Amino acid sequence: MANQKRNTILFFLLTLGLVFLFFINISFGSITIPFKEIYTSLTGGQASKSTWEYIIINYRLPKAITAILVGMGLSISGLLMQTLFRNPLAGPYVLGLSSGASLGVAFVILGASLLPPFLSTILLSSYGVVLASTIGSSVVLLAVLMVSQKLRDTMAILIVGLMFGSFTSAIVGVLTYFSSAEQLQKFTFWSMGNLGNLSWSSIVVLTVCVGIGLLLSLFSIKPLNALLLGENYARSLGLNFKKTRLIIIFATSILAGSITAYAGPIAFIGLAVPHIAKLVFQTSNHSVLYWSTLLLGASIMLICDVISELPGLEITLPINAVTSIIGAPVVIWLLVSKRKMIA
Repeated sequence: MANQKRNTILFFLLTLGLVFLFFINISFGSITIPFKEIYTSLTGGQASKSTWEYIIINYRLPKAITAILVGMGLSISGLLMQTLFRNPLAGPYVLGLSSGASLGVAFVILGASLLPPFLSTILLSSYGVVLASTIGSSVVLLAVLMVSQKLRDTMAILIVGLMFGSFTSAIVGVLTYFSSAEQLQKFTFWSMGNLGNLSWSSIVVLTVCVGIGLLLSLFSIKPLNALLLGENYARSLGLNFKKTRLIIIFATSILAGSITAYAGPIAFIGLAVPHIAKLVFQTSNHSVLYWSTLLLGASIMLICDVISELPGLEITLPINAVTSIIGAPVVIWLLVSKRKMIA
């Protein structure tokens, strides 16, 4: 009963924190916009300055929504992979989806010079890069799903995913070796991640994809709890393990693949947030972890995005660098603190 009350308070605080961080994210940047103006603009009113109105609606609001979707999607997919493979180092990209997406983008950006000018112009547009990333991650997904149908051992699928990742990374390395400095710069910028380039139509597509992935994950909560005690125990409870594994892999692929296509390969979030949720809520029950991971993932992504904007300055840091620089020490500190409390 005490744990349930504690969890309720924590969920309430996390929800309030998420709302507050959402406004902070929209408010801070090279130009600081007052909360009152943001509230007025978001509730259908008109901000006192037309420039503020334009910045809020066309730039900062889409970026904040993207940050929430990315944080939620990657965190949940990381939780799914860590439970399925029973490996704390498993993340959303462990199946090679990120490498597949990188390969698709590398073919477009690094190989564009080999194509006719009109075709290279189309492919190098934002839609062309998203399409290439989607195709790349989809090809790897189909390969992993085909292999998973023939393998009974879950750890073997993990190894297959890592091998696909190594194979595609090697091809990207070859393309990189023969590319010009300008092409390498474009590819590097994509690989650092970006939350601020999405149009409203792209956000709608990303929302649908993330929504489907989160819904599939929600239906997998009971099977995930059964998997905590091992595959054999889960089967003894009547769980269709092969079907469950397929749903989990498919949900992770939709989440990680769509996010990588639109925002680039975002590091740290999917690996670390599930651990933070377990440390904060002190439970392995996925009925609690699912919602706590959702809220923490969205909140941490908003914090990282605010930091990357360097409020008051004209420059912006790559979101990928911020998530790793800020996130890794936090996880180490939490783990050390937990160990001291246990000791």
